[in-house]
Amino acid sequence: MGAMSNVERAVAALRQMIFSGELPPGSDHLESELADRLGMSRTPVREAALMLQAQGLVEMRPRRGIRISPVSASDMAEIYDILTELESLAAARAAEAEYSRNDLKTLATAIRDMESALAADDLRAWAEADDRFHRELVRLGGNARLSMVVSVMRDQVRRARATTLFMRPKPNQSNEDHRRVYQAIAERDPQTAHDVHHAHRQAARDMLVALLDKHQFYGL
Repeated sequence: MGAMSNVERAVAALRQMIFSGELPPGSDHLESELADRLGMSRTPVREAALMLQAQGLVEMRPRRGIRISPVSASDMAEIYDILTELESLAAARAAEAEYSRNDLKTLATAIRDMESALAADDLRAWAEADDRFHRELVRLGGNARLSMVVSVMRDQVRRARATTLFMRPKPNQSNEDHRRVYQAIAERDPQTAHDVHHAHRQAARDMLVALLDKHQFYGL
């Protein structure tokens, strides 16, 4: 039982390091190095790496250790295509749900936090608030299955964004889009909520895919 909880801890820690960009795409690591960093023996690290390999996050290479899988532009394009449709559907459903301004407090707070983060030039804080906005938008859509599918994809998006966060133009337009989606939900206008969010996610997809393409994130 103890060994299993060590494996779970190793999986959680390695996932966090991959998604934060601490273990960059395309980088190679020995099991012993990762075990040292996690303060664990090599066995749980190896088991965790096998589980992460099944999730497409790492590649185990005989005698060469563990390679952090690159973030591919084509993978991102596919993931964003699905996210765009599902989140836009959630935005429309949220607008149909007749929420009060009070129900939309979390959404409004996320927008305010994004604006102050941008004013302070703190891109990490902006990305965290942006994440919160998208999570809450999907929750307000009120479809549990949709939420489940989106949460699986969001991990991959977070990873690609951590990789490209400091290369992208300042996300002023993104904040503007979020305000317009919020307004449409508050005014109970599902078509506008859907269309604005759809265009917003498509623009994000094009920008991210172009950056990933240009920099070919194979060992930064």
